[in-house]
Amino acid sequence: MNLPMNEKRYRVLVLCTGNSARSQMAEGLINAQLADRFVAVSAGTQPAGYVHPQAIAALHEIGIDIAAQRSKPAAEFKDMSFDVVITVCADAAENCPVWLGQGQRVHLGFPDPAAAPPDEQAQQFRIVRDALQQQLLGYLRQWRPDAQRRNHDH
Repeated sequence: MNLPMNEKRYRVLVLCTGNSARSQMAEGLINAQLADRFVAVSAGTQPAGYVHPQAIAALHEIGIDIAAQRSKPAAEFKDMSFDVVITVCADAAENCPVWLGQGQRVHLGFPDPAAAPPDEQAQQFRIVRDALQQQLLGYLRQWRPDAQRRNHDH
């Protein structure tokens, strides 16, 4: 993610545990639907090493291609700064690396669609995709860089 210094878009990191489902869908949604204001990457505290096929399929259904995205460790972005760090699962919120503290941090939790029984996964991925569109994109549409910084440290 090399952005020119005069780039007007804000940088978003979406963090999850495995970086295979929720955070991957969030990255794709932000980059497709909010590209005028934001550029997003996603990472995992314990990356699975792949993007879940149902995540790819769920976004493909709405015209967004995330097949080229890859599962990445959070450490890959250690030397980058972000305007917003969004955790989408409780484990990532609890284990968010300390060095990710430079941007606004917010937790927006979503259920893990990959935890559903195999015959229900496609529907669960759609449900989470739609929730991400409504809640996470809704949050970013309202987000302002001068908003009060939230401290989620316990």
